[in-house]
Amino acid sequence: MSNRTERKGRYGVDGPGWLFGLCAGVAAPLLAVAAGGPRWLLRIPPVFAAPAGLYLHSTLRGKFLVWEEQLDALCLSGDEHVLDLGCGRGAVLTAVARRVPKGRVTGVDLWRSVDQSGNDERATTDNISRAGIVAETELVTADMRKLPLESDRFDLVVSSMAIHNIPGAAGRGAAVREAYRVLKPGGRLLISDILHTSDYLDVLHTTDAVNISRVGAGPRMWWSGPWVGTAVVSAEKPPAAPGPGPGEPSHPDPNEND
Repeated sequence: MSNRTERKGRYGVDGPGWLFGLCAGVAAPLLAVAAGGPRWLLRIPPVFAAPAGLYLHSTLRGKFLVWEEQLDALCLSGDEHVLDLGCGRGAVLTAVARRVPKGRVTGVDLWRSVDQSGNDERATTDNISRAGIVAETELVTADMRKLPLESDRFDLVVSSMAIHNIPGAAGRGAAVREAYRVLKPGGRLLISDILHTSDYLDVLHTTDAVNISRVGAGPRMWWSGPWVGTAVVSAEKPPAAPGPGPGEPSHPDPNEND
């Protein structure tokens, strides 16, 4: 059964500078004409109107719908320990926390408002409260490239529209490797992003990850158009090898005959 409920919280907009630029492309020519500028400027707003509309839909509605579907498909049991990398104001964090009422959710971020409007730890805490989250939650201020978290800790690691903000391929690769490091054996990784997702695949292929895939999220997460679409990268960490059974030695006796 789906865990979708009415969203309660204020989650801002992603990449506010990009949205401002698109909206300015619509408004500035109109204002210029209104002030007596040349009428040929009226040809400019339609060029920016559709991309601005798609961007607004992606940040205010589309990304929520995509993540609801992605999380539903995981069929979580409800007691998982989950990590949200680059949690921002908690859009994905609160969605996953609804699905793990007996579990625990940890959010990591550096709280940069250039990446998300009003991105602040207090705003995230307020959204957690507004959502009426039952699961235990924890917020950690940390760099995704060097997580202050132990290995093999989380059943699920998610990240939405965050890793691409890290400068340099080496830095983004480090974040993906850290995400994989903290997964428990048998744990799952789910990353949605707009850029560099093929590089994330390459990084995961250097690990022992299995069931690695990359699929497009579709028009609901087009950030101005298909040229800035979102892809979802997923992978799993193999389960731990079974230990010896009762009465069996943990290591074979090298002197034992075949």
